[in-house]
Amino acid sequence: MNKYCKNTILSAARKLFFLTLILIISTASAPGRITWVAIGDSITYLNDHPDETGSRISKGYMTLITEKYNHIDYLNQGHNGWTAINIADKIESIGLEKADVYTVFLGTNDWWQGKTLGDISNYKDNTGSDTYYGAFRIITDKLKSLNRKAKVILITPLQRGDFVYINNAKNNAYGSYRKKKEQELEQFANAVIEIGKTEKYPVVDLYHESGITPENVVNFKRLKDPQAGGYQNYTYPGYTAVPYDPANDEYPYPPDAINMTYDGLHPSDKGYKIIADMLTRKWKGLK
Repeated sequence: MNKYCKNTILSAARKLFFLTLILIISTASAPGRITWVAIGDSITYLNDHPDETGSRISKGYMTLITEKYNHIDYLNQGHNGWTAINIADKIESIGLEKADVYTVFLGTNDWWQGKTLGDISNYKDNTGSDTYYGAFRIITDKLKSLNRKAKVILITPLQRGDFVYINNAKNNAYGSYRKKKEQELEQFANAVIEIGKTEKYPVVDLYHESGITPENVVNFKRLKDPQAGGYQNYTYPGYTAVPYDPANDEYPYPPDAINMTYDGLHPSDKGYKIIADMLTRKWKGLK
């Protein structure tokens, strides 16, 4: 073999070695796959069902996160209208899977449906699903049984305005500015925070820290003037004193009413981005 051939072979071998080394380094430094189960209510469910919002959203918080961090695979365990108590009662039948990360985003329906809040003793003593605190104990115990090493992140409910369902205006509810069955929505948010402290779980405190409030959930609520009869755009808190008749009045949230939510409760694209950004900040090791 002549000198030229030897040099050519050595050069090719060096190139192959360095290419292999680069591949090994890049593979080692690339993030591993992360599986994520997102447990929640309709705010989570709608991530994969934007058609049920009158196409008023394009991407929920799970999609926003997984598009940015494409090594994450999520499973949507959002259930329309469900409470933490519903989840606890059906914990063995809803198909929860082993995952690296679990998020739990529940509470707004527990408050609206008048479920009993309880206190931290219901959580610590595992008293069952009769209370919100007790239901969370059942949920967290299940997650620990699936993967004791999993990261668990809790998310508080959001503050809310007057909700009117876009597909059926007869399904409506007043906002968190009033008590329901002598309970404040904030108490349910504080319960999540307390459970997080007890378990040393990170908490995404949307209620207190997201900046989403009854003042900006919508730009206005379009209602009939009780005296003049014509429609007017009422801002918060003025709209809380104006009656709404779902059987005869127009839907009160036209597209230009959309702000942090599109219906007084469910996040708009703007609201979902805030949720995704706040969750990302609490998700250590995401990158």
